[in-house]
Amino acid sequence: MTDQIPHPLSPQDCLVAVMIAVSASDENMRTSELVKIQSAVNNLPIFAEYDIDRMNVMAQVVFDLFAVEDGLDALFGLVRDNLPEHLFETAYALACDVAAADGTIEEAELRLLEEIRYELNIDRLHAAAIERGSRARHMRG
Repeated sequence: MTDQIPHPLSPQDCLVAVMIAVSASDENMRTSELVKIQSAVNNLPIFAEYDIDRMNVMAQVVFDLFAVEDGLDALFGLVRDNLPEHLFETAYALACDVAAADGTIEEAELRLLEEIRYELNIDRLHAAAIERGSRARHMRG
């Protein structure tokens, strides 16, 4: 399976993989979450040079990893190896936005966000601020 992973992953590939992982974590990729991912890739400066076709490749990488034992550990290994540390908080912010996109955060999404905080060593106070901003952006009426 690792033969299929496109090396090296770009930082943008890692960000996309994290967003897809959050969306897929509860085994129900909602339209609102996919729209949020697409919107991030289309609009954020970090993705200005990103080849949109890579999104499908990264989705398949995530699905393949989720299908095997220790796949989540492998995903975090790929992210840590290929995402510069200064983008760790960006990854967490994008993950929070995807989780909040449908107005509710499922238990599986909460667990994955907690795992992302731990694996990327996101400071607890910074994480709380990121989460609060995400909540504020996704409030309904």
